Amino acid sequence: MALLTVRAAAERLGVGYSTLKHWIYEGRVRTTQTPGGHHRIAEAEVERLVSKSGAAGPSPPHDQPTGLIVALSGRNRLHGHVDEVRTDGLLGQVRLRIGDQTLTAVITSDAIRELKLRRGDDAMAIIKSTEVMIAREAPLPRHSEPKRTRASGRRKG
Repeated sequence: MALLTVRAAAERLGVGYSTLKHWIYEGRVRTTQTPGGHHRIAEAEVERLVSKSGAAGPSPPHDQPTGLIVALSGRNRLHGHVDEVRTDGLLGQVRLRIGDQTLTAVITSDAIRELKLRRGDDAMAIIKSTEVMIAREAPLPRHSEPKRTRASGRRKG
């Protein structure tokens, strides 16, 4: 009998992790617990829940991000701070303060939600031809650099 973690079972069921945890605490889902107190769900229980709900598992995401953008071909990048975000229906307006200049971009409301843009955030405008794209950067992890020593050219001895 294969046991799944709560996260793996939630993914198979097409529900959120917290939703499945609530179902466990309510007694709607049968689990076993590890010696450390972690819940594990049998595949048979997942199958029971799938057949009960009629769900065939999560549908594959159509336009979900697949990873972190580490490079972009556009060279015209303007770093700034979000001054204002307004959405109305399908479109939204983002106003960036770049130094003493202001840049306004009209992008989809979905893009604003996906980027989680809020006033005061750091963001970047990427300009290509007549189009402006808005992006956010994740901070780079700090790696400890090896210490460099300078050769003095003198011999000890």
